Amino acid sequence: MVVSNEVGFIGLGSMGAAMARRLLAAGVRLHVFDAHRPAMANFTAAGAVEHASPKSVADAVGVVFACLPGLDACKAVALGADGVCHGERIATYVECSTVGRRLLLEIEAGLARQDVAVVDAPVSGGPKVADQGKLTVMCSGEPAALDMVRPLLQMLGSKVFEVGAAPGMAQMMKLVNNIVSSANMVAAFEAAVLGAKAGLDVKTMVDVLNAGTGRNTATETKLPMAVLPGTFDFGARIDIMYKDVTLALAEAEALGVPMRAAQGMAQLWRYAITQGGGPDDYTTLIKYMEAWAGVEVRAK
Repeated sequence: MVVSNEVGFIGLGSMGAAMARRLLAAGVRLHVFDAHRPAMANFTAAGAVEHASPKSVADAVGVVFACLPGLDACKAVALGADGVCHGERIATYVECSTVGRRLLLEIEAGLARQDVAVVDAPVSGGPKVADQGKLTVMCSGEPAALDMVRPLLQMLGSKVFEVGAAPGMAQMMKLVNNIVSSANMVAAFEAAVLGAKAGLDVKTMVDVLNAGTGRNTATETKLPMAVLPGTFDFGARIDIMYKDVTLALAEAEALGVPMRAAQGMAQLWRYAITQGGGPDDYTTLIKYMEAWAGVEVRAK
C-alpha cells in the first residue's frame, strides 16, 4: 500500500499533466512544480499544492514523480542546486521521463548518496491514453521501492511491467519500444503517401492495413486519429521522438549493436527538425513526405 496519500509531481507538460490528472482523479493529493508556472494553475484550482522548486516538493512528500521532456531538465530536477536531492522528506523518486540508461544511472547514483531510492518508470501511450489511465508502464528498481509505488503506477497504467531490479532496465525497454514505434510511423506514413499518390482511397487503405499484416500502432491510431482528419494533434512532439531515437542509437553504439535501419529512420526525424518542425506534433512528419510526393493523405 502507498505509505502516504500525498505525492509530488514535477513536470506538467502534455504528458505529465495527463498523468497528474489521473492521480488527482484517484484521490491523491498532489504537490506540483513546473518551470512554466502557469502550467500549475489548473492543478492548484483542483486542490494541488503549488511549489517554487523541485526541492520544495521533496521537502513536503516522500514520493516524487517526474515527467520531463529534456535530459538537461531531468538532471537539474534530480541533482541540481534546487533539485530533489536536497529535499528533506523524499525517500523515493519515480523517473517517468525517457532519459536513457546512462543518465538514469547517474541520477540513481546521485540520489543514492542522499538515501533516496529511484524507480525507473518510463511510460508509453501518449497523453490521451494517459488521461484514460491506460498507459503501459515499464518499471525497474529495488523491490521495496517498487512495492511502495506500485499502487500509484497502477493508477496510471492498465499494464505495468516490471523488467528488472536494476534502475536503467526500464529505460532500455522504453528505447526498444520507441525504436519500433518510430519505425512503424515512418513506414506507415511513407506507404500511405505512396497509396494516396497511386489513387487509393485513403480511408479504405487504412482499413485494409488494419485488417492485414501491415497493421501497427501508426495505422491503428496515428493515421486515423490525427493524419486522415488533418488535426495533427496526437500529443507528442517531433523533437521528443528524435531525442528518444538518438538515445537508443547511443545505447546501441555503447553495446556494439549495429542499427542500420534505425540510423536511416533517424535521418527523417532530423530532417523535420532542421526544417523547424521540432515542436510540432510528431504526426506532422508525414507532411514532409506528402510535399515530396505532391499529395495529401486526408479523408474526404
